[in-house]
Amino acid sequence: MGRALIIGAGGVAGVVVNKCCQNSDVFEEICIASRTKSKCDALKAKLDGGKTKIETAQVNADNVDELIDLINSYKPDIVMNIALPYQDLTIMEACLATKTHYLDTANYEPEDTAKFEYSWQWAYKKRFEEAGIMALLGCGFDPGVTGVFSAYAAKHYFDEIHEIDILDCNGGDHGYPFATNFNPEINIREVSAKGSYWENGQWVETEPMEIKRVYNFDEVGEKDMYLLHHEELESLGINIKGIKRIRFFMTFGQSYLTHLKCLENVGMTSIEPIMYEGKEIVPLQFLKAVLPDPASLGPRTVGKTNIGCIFKGIKDGEEKHYYVYNVCDHQECYKEVGSQAISYTTGVPAMIGAMLVMNGTWCKPGVYNVEEFDPDPFMEALNKWGLPWKENFNPVMVE
Repeated sequence: MGRALIIGAGGVAGVVVNKCCQNSDVFEEICIASRTKSKCDALKAKLDGGKTKIETAQVNADNVDELIDLINSYKPDIVMNIALPYQDLTIMEACLATKTHYLDTANYEPEDTAKFEYSWQWAYKKRFEEAGIMALLGCGFDPGVTGVFSAYAAKHYFDEIHEIDILDCNGGDHGYPFATNFNPEINIREVSAKGSYWENGQWVETEPMEIKRVYNFDEVGEKDMYLLHHEELESLGINIKGIKRIRFFMTFGQSYLTHLKCLENVGMTSIEPIMYEGKEIVPLQFLKAVLPDPASLGPRTVGKTNIGCIFKGIKDGEEKHYYVYNVCDHQECYKEVGSQAISYTTGVPAMIGAMLVMNGTWCKPGVYNVEEFDPDPFMEALNKWGLPWKENFNPVMVE
């Protein structure tokens, strides 16, 4: 059907490439591009020989002109941004200049400020409309599938949704005293930032990890989870009819929290540059360099993830509760695509979103979040491509 340019060569990109090759009727050709071309070449070497034709390229995703040259040279139908969220705007600019569809898995955040929100990308809406191209934002799992779950619940089970609790549980064990399951820089910035939730049309801010709940997750068991700020709260608060409150919870083990607190106390999670031996370094970037690469965790991670949404609302005048979620096994993911489940649950939805844009199912000029489209084709594709979902019509609610 077409060709995709995949920018990024980390753990999630590896899953995206695998899944695009599995879906060769849609992704007839792909180009993997990154600052480090050897990583792209390694991915190509693993998957070459199938129906999907694979090319590789070197590109600095911070450089708009380099991106424009690559896009003009390769002429993809869509650019899949699987790089860092700091690079969202440069890649969007390049897509505008070349009139190419765009997709990412996480919203923009400035490199020098631990702040992530959609305003920067939503500001591109008119320009994308005028260019006749589409940008699909946040098409991973959370954000991404959680938005699709919300649209699906609103379409099929509720007249109004009043409350959404997004629960992200990683019950996996990688055996390290401390490691992060996705980019350490992004992960630690998220966790160490102040928490917040959306209630009655405004943000309520909390201290980092201030609000704790315990929940018994299907196929994982009882876990401690903590309220965090997360980007999809912002878009769901606008796009889901009748919403009064949205919260996001993520599970953490005590070892992770203890190590993180120690690193915070000694300044290693700071994003403020410091001078070291005559050179300026960012402590968090140095920490990232010494921690295990998330892409290397696959063979040693065991256990399962459970990520989903619990809804409370009204149907036919009566209160209704509904829970939809996915359970993903780390070792099964590794056997299939060589990754742990965190990368898998992000990479599969990115492939699905790109497929729906390329085949015209989800395709209209402008900048959109996933919950603004018909969820049914995406939900069907989740079952087909490795992330089957489960429903519970009488869930235990989060207090």
